[in-house]
Amino acid sequence: MKNTKFEHTKTKTARIPSHKAAETMAADKPFVPLTRKNVLELRISSLDEDGYGTARNEDGMTLRVGGALPGDVVLAGIDHVAGGTAFCHVKKLLQPSQLRSNNPPCRESADCFGCPLIAMKYSEQKNWKRGMILAEMAKYPGLSDSVVHPLLSPDNLIHYRTTAKLTVAGKFSEPFIGIYRRASHDVYDLEQCPIHHPLIDKVVEAVRKGIKKGKVQVYNPQSKMGLLRYLVVRVSVHEKKAMVVFVTSTRSFNEIHHLGRFVQELVPEVDVVVQNVNATEGNVIMGQKDYFLTKKLYLTERIGDVAFRISPRSFFQINNGGANLIYSKVREWAGLTGSETVLDLYCGIGGIALFLAGSAKNVIGVEVVEEAVADARMNARINGIKNCQFEAGDVADLLDEMTADQLSVNVAVLNPPRKGCDQNVLEHVVALGPKSIIYVSCSPQSLARDLDILNKLGYLCREIQPVDMFPQTVHVENVARLERRDNLAVKSA
Repeated sequence: MKNTKFEHTKTKTARIPSHKAAETMAADKPFVPLTRKNVLELRISSLDEDGYGTARNEDGMTLRVGGALPGDVVLAGIDHVAGGTAFCHVKKLLQPSQLRSNNPPCRESADCFGCPLIAMKYSEQKNWKRGMILAEMAKYPGLSDSVVHPLLSPDNLIHYRTTAKLTVAGKFSEPFIGIYRRASHDVYDLEQCPIHHPLIDKVVEAVRKGIKKGKVQVYNPQSKMGLLRYLVVRVSVHEKKAMVVFVTSTRSFNEIHHLGRFVQELVPEVDVVVQNVNATEGNVIMGQKDYFLTKKLYLTERIGDVAFRISPRSFFQINNGGANLIYSKVREWAGLTGSETVLDLYCGIGGIALFLAGSAKNVIGVEVVEEAVADARMNARINGIKNCQFEAGDVADLLDEMTADQLSVNVAVLNPPRKGCDQNVLEHVVALGPKSIIYVSCSPQSLARDLDILNKLGYLCREIQPVDMFPQTVHVENVARLERRDNLAVKSA
């Protein structure tokens, strides 16, 4: 990663004074409100859920410092102040924390801040993530008997990310291809990202060269002029092949056609090249129309024994090893014998449903996104799986129909988005009377809330298995196993 940035918006960058100047200002005016001109010496006390190191000044203001870890003593520059909180960056590390790795995979993480924990020893990352889950569970007394296991980790702690969605900025003579730094419109140029699969980095470098060679006009969101907006790269680990998607503001076939050919010449592993047109404003990356520049239209990936077809806009887990850990744990805890009916809610492209199909009588997958359901049905066909049924529609509405039809469900799997489940969805699931519920969650906060609701509805959370789907970041997935209380009473008898 180059230690540089491109600013989409022309913002005035205030000069940060030296440490001695800051001390003089503090002595003369100790209670002057913090501004971007201030530099503060801070001892970091904790790490918040977004990965910011936190400290408090003598006035009680919270300071969130990107790239700082608990125990660090840093010289922090102020980026902006809002709502009683100052957002800062590490100007200088004065005293490193014992939590810091001596040899982190990335030296620029404090500038990029895409992987807030990458400077932390991995053993400490695991402790911190499990502690975050325990803290959320502790807010609900009814969950006190739930066992939270140690974190499960995939084999690859770096180079695991198989999809990258990158912003293109700057000019064709000096293009920037990278990510927005948090809470800003600064695009940090990525050259070698330790989280990306190595093939992604090869593609990014080839695209950068192709933009310069072909003088491809880069889109400017202020003037709304230019062509190339985003670059999406997807990798199939199984095939050792890549898909490249150029997201453009207009069709403009000729420039993108030549850019695609150039990238394929430099990176022969690129099997699929697509132009996606997105003329809308806002932060949505992909538009609704794809134009394929290659005969091949998709990649094929495998998780365990299941094959998945990946198209340009398919949702697919970005860490195959992490997904395999989650799917395998769901299958283990479902305890299927071949006679059960399984309900998979928020099934996406059918990952969990297809993993369970070989051990169940039948599996019903429900998903609101119609395109995802079409992908799930296709994935069932290419795997020769005939006992999976996928339905598109609102989860609560379809559950209501199942209840009216008196559907008998043995196991229910919930895998909702980050916000968790609406209470009426949980009530509908309980009304179907499954003996066990497996809840997969990407948010410890919404998971604990929903487990408490289910506890009050008669389902006890027996255990939780955290899975490190995204090492080096603050994110953690969890698989929770719940059993119906009357079922537990029968077992104990």
